[in-house]
Amino acid sequence: MSHLLAADIGGTKTIVALAARTRPWSSVVAERTYASRDFSMLEAIIQNFMARPEVAGNVGKVEAACLAVAGPVAGNGTVLTNLGWRIDARELAARFRLPSVTLINDFAAAGLGLPRLTAQDLVTLQHGLPREHGTQLVIGAGTGLGVGWLTWDGSRYRAHDSEAGHADFAPLDELQDRLLASLRRNFGRVSWERVVSGPGLMRIFSFLQEVGMESPSREMIEASKKRADATEIIGEFGVARRDPLAVRALDLFVATYGAFAGNVALATLAHGGVYIAGGIAPKIAAKLQEGGFMRAFTDKGRFSDLLKTIPVYVVMNPKVGLYGALLEAERLAGGVGV
Repeated sequence: MSHLLAADIGGTKTIVALAARTRPWSSVVAERTYASRDFSMLEAIIQNFMARPEVAGNVGKVEAACLAVAGPVAGNGTVLTNLGWRIDARELAARFRLPSVTLINDFAAAGLGLPRLTAQDLVTLQHGLPREHGTQLVIGAGTGLGVGWLTWDGSRYRAHDSEAGHADFAPLDELQDRLLASLRRNFGRVSWERVVSGPGLMRIFSFLQEVGMESPSREMIEASKKRADATEIIGEFGVARRDPLAVRALDLFVATYGAFAGNVALATLAHGGVYIAGGIAPKIAAKLQEGGFMRAFTDKGRFSDLLKTIPVYVVMNPKVGLYGALLEAERLAGGVGV
């Protein structure tokens, strides 16, 4: 039986999978998640994965490999935006003796993976009025801020890359004006990713503390001493309303997240649905359902009514990008489920 190799490579984690080509979807036979920053290059991760006993015997059966990467792809190569790894598909194919390796943007891959999701993988924020074969949009905050979109070509959806997360941040009120001024002192130009991302949530938290909005609770200070992931702590304490500063930070984060998603939905007229993916959204899904996200999403003046017709979902399954990479590998190999 022939096999496919796929990976979803991000600034925080990298998921690698080997799949057997079966119907209707290729069946994953081996999968492993790596902490990306524990490695200096992707080659070390691929080498580790291929040496695993459940993988090694099938390496020679791989027909195609597709890697979803968190960065712009040009000439089948990339430099990861928030990790700095240089990845060249041709070099990987030669080193690991693979017939072909193709790189695609990670959020283009997430878009391609949408058909493999079930109803249980989605939380609805707005039902809207979905249009058959309408443009679909995938957005996700994590280490960075990813965007991808899909258009119907008459027979299937085609994915398109985007770097909209690096567009200029646009504040919507006085507090956001002050946030922009604060970030500008550190970064000069301020993109949406500087605000709507894991590091962005930490920046919002620090900004609110600096301007005297609140102070962190003793409970939260103690938690931060025991756990390294400050973003996760802020999200957890904010959702559970266990810390006033975390609550305010998460409120501001959700408002900017919703405003950005609404902007890109307007730019693409995503009548097929907006899918909020990435590492953060599933962890704060309860907060996203409270209404602040959708108020900011639809608060677009004369186009508010239009935004209210666009379906919006939270993607709870963290493997949607990996699914998309597998489906693209299937297509490149002659496809069984495409």
